[in-house]
Amino acid sequence: MMTLGVFAFIAATATGAALGTQSTGRVDAGDKAAIEQIVHDYILEHPEIIPQAVEKLQAKRMSGMIDASRKTIETPYAGAWEGAANGDVTVVEFFDYACGYCRASLPDLARLVGEDKRVKVVYRELPILSDESIDAAKVSLLAAEKNQYMPFHRALYAAGKVTHETILAAAAKVGIDAKAAQAAIAGGRYDAEIQSNIGLAQKLQASGTPTFVIGGQVLNGAVGYDALKAAVASARGK
Repeated sequence: MMTLGVFAFIAATATGAALGTQSTGRVDAGDKAAIEQIVHDYILEHPEIIPQAVEKLQAKRMSGMIDASRKTIETPYAGAWEGAANGDVTVVEFFDYACGYCRASLPDLARLVGEDKRVKVVYRELPILSDESIDAAKVSLLAAEKNQYMPFHRALYAAGKVTHETILAAAAKVGIDAKAAQAAIAGGRYDAEIQSNIGLAQKLQASGTPTFVIGGQVLNGAVGYDALKAAVASARGK
């Protein structure tokens, strides 16, 4: 069903085309009725423009939401990032360590960073799948504070299933002792960061993990290297 917002979008576009972009005069009732009839007839003859208009309108609104929170979205927690420190495009991934699709996206991001020296990837913890996801996110943020984020990130994904034991093993592998990791899990030091990420994901209408934010776009799911690269190119071109 076409919403009023979509119809207004189409009508405004058609009106601008009919009157010319440089026209500043008011539209009289007769012209308005004629324009509305043109729009009506055109939509009936070309119904395919409705989903196109909906998609364009949604993309415009999403881009606006991203712009409103861009600094918060793209600013990493401590060392929770990789790639170019001052990259011209920032790729943000909302992820869960228990998410198989997030694990599948790991080589795509590694390839992107390896091949494009101007890209920065920011990782945002979104532990929504299990209690172990929350524990892993907390220790991951601890690793970020110790400049061991990516080594821990890779080690935990390489360990397979996320469990209390694999979390501690990945922490130990990067030099974080069990006592510090246990304290991170038991404490509330990282709760605010995790809740902030959940709030951002909800605002961006993320449907799950992974969710990527690149430029003015939100990409849901393990979209693959080519889609990530194309989104980076699009963001760079604007």
